[in-house]
Amino acid sequence: MSARTKARKRALDLLYSADLRQTPLRQALATEAERAAIEPAREASWLYAREIVDGVIDHQDEIDEQIETYAQGWTLVRMPAVDRAILRIGVWELLFNDAVPEGVAISEAVEAATVLSTDDSAGFVNGLLAKIAQSNTTK
Repeated sequence: MSARTKARKRALDLLYSADLRQTPLRQALATEAERAAIEPAREASWLYAREIVDGVIDHQDEIDEQIETYAQGWTLVRMPAVDRAILRIGVWELLFNDAVPEGVAISEAVEAATVLSTDDSAGFVNGLLAKIAQSNTTK
């Protein structure tokens, strides 16, 4: 597993747990930063995980608007919490991180959904992120 894949998983864990516990994301990030400071062996995955979570925090309204716009018939609150977290990471990578190719962002999100969510989630995540990617390259 690559360092970036580990970082995405770490960011996913943070987003998911904050969502379930209804903890403010900034607070969850601060707690994780304290933990990361005492676990230097995990520093490589922490740096990108923090970048992802900071990016989701900074652009959450835009990210959530994109998800709601393209998730036909689904609101964020209807989605499984793990799917919300996966989609937020994927949309952030698609729209706000030029260092990650679109195909990689989508593929990583689909793989996470395949492993961690429902039988239908991978297809849902793939279709939704593909629509968002396409709509933002045609603008």
